[in-house]
Amino acid sequence: MNQLQALFEQLRNLDPNDPGRWPLGVRIATAVLLFLVAAAGGYYFLVWKNKRPLLLEARATEGQLLESLTTKARRAANLDAYRVQLAEMEKSFGTMLRQLPNKTEVPNLLVDISQTGLAAGLEEKLFQPQGENKKDFYAELPISIRLTGGYHEMGRFASGIAALPRIVTLHDIEITPAAGKGVTDPSELTLNVTAKTYRYLDDEEQAAAEQPDKDKGKAKAKKDRKGKKKPAAGEA
Repeated sequence: MNQLQALFEQLRNLDPNDPGRWPLGVRIATAVLLFLVAAAGGYYFLVWKNKRPLLLEARATEGQLLESLTTKARRAANLDAYRVQLAEMEKSFGTMLRQLPNKTEVPNLLVDISQTGLAAGLEEKLFQPQGENKKDFYAELPISIRLTGGYHEMGRFASGIAALPRIVTLHDIEITPAAGKGVTDPSELTLNVTAKTYRYLDDEEQAAAEQPDKDKGKAKAKKDRKGKKKPAAGEA
């Protein structure tokens, strides 16, 4: 304890203006301390300060990679479930496609729709197929229908349409009193409706439907090329 107090007393009496007269141990310790401070300062300004942005960027990239790895690992773990789900979707899609008539089946389907109204006890006033509207892989065929009869017969007609083996949907349904009948008479009504059926486009029809879009794209690109001005003489 006395030696420690003597050391403190000796350090207190050191002359900062004359370090050459300091004890050898104090001079060595001071030199080591100054070297460490200089080394730490040099490391901070020459290495740490310049490399810190790279370190932060690397940490951010590491976080993104870990997140991506976690997502991919989760997907890999659920791969079998995804395959089962895909098989079910393909099966369901195939079932729906089988409900779409082809070109040769459409006339028979139109007859079935017409017969459904007659079988429900309705009188057919109008049955007019419209032009096809071609979509991506199917065509939509709207049919304008006008039927007269009772309210319950119209309900049976709607149920009969829903029970058809092919997909048929009803749109723009309008029920009004028949001409000369009272508004409250449910036995004499007029039903105006648009029935839509759908058919699957074969490969040739899909290719033909896509060709106009391709031709339009080529024509537009050609027009754009022609529309570009040539640089005048002397221009860079």
